[in-house]
Amino acid sequence: MTEEINQPYPQFYNEIDAATKESGFTMASDVLTCSLLRTLAATKPGGKFLELGTGTGLSTAWILEGMDQSSTLVSIDNEAKFLEIADQFLGADKRLTLVETDGAAWVEANINEKYDYIFADTWHGKYLLLDEVLDMLNPGGLYIIDDMLPQPNWPEGHDQKAINLVKYLDSRADLFLTKQVWATGIIVGVKR
Repeated sequence: MTEEINQPYPQFYNEIDAATKESGFTMASDVLTCSLLRTLAATKPGGKFLELGTGTGLSTAWILEGMDQSSTLVSIDNEAKFLEIADQFLGADKRLTLVETDGAAWVEANINEKYDYIFADTWHGKYLLLDEVLDMLNPGGLYIIDDMLPQPNWPEGHDQKAINLVKYLDSRADLFLTKQVWATGIIVGVKR
């Protein structure tokens, strides 16, 4: 899949990718999605970034590459063995704060924080606590989700959850949405 784009990859991407495969983690973000994450990150100089679902840090590396030096990124995950891979390769970046925690507990403890860019790549902020996470978005802030097209690792019935999520997002008057039938299916929303 990595040969699908002809552009430079972030520092440590290949090392993180190899460690990801070795770890058995099968839910890494698609490289096309990651490329878009980097591009969108560049639109928020001095921004506060939030990634819900670090995984092993593949998407984190792309977001960091798009960010300027005055931006910050908080990235959370509840799986220590995968988060350790992200920390090994990206932990020295002073702009990044990696947090091992339960998504619900983190959102509830940080409910008053505001962000300019939220990539929700896990259940929390996508299928759970969606309103709370969208309330954390600044006006003009980006809300990004992927895996909205059917995926081979979806459990039975997940397709209906995705359909319901899209319908709900469409119903919100405070978001401008673009739904892309590209990569794994991406939705980009901007807070009005």
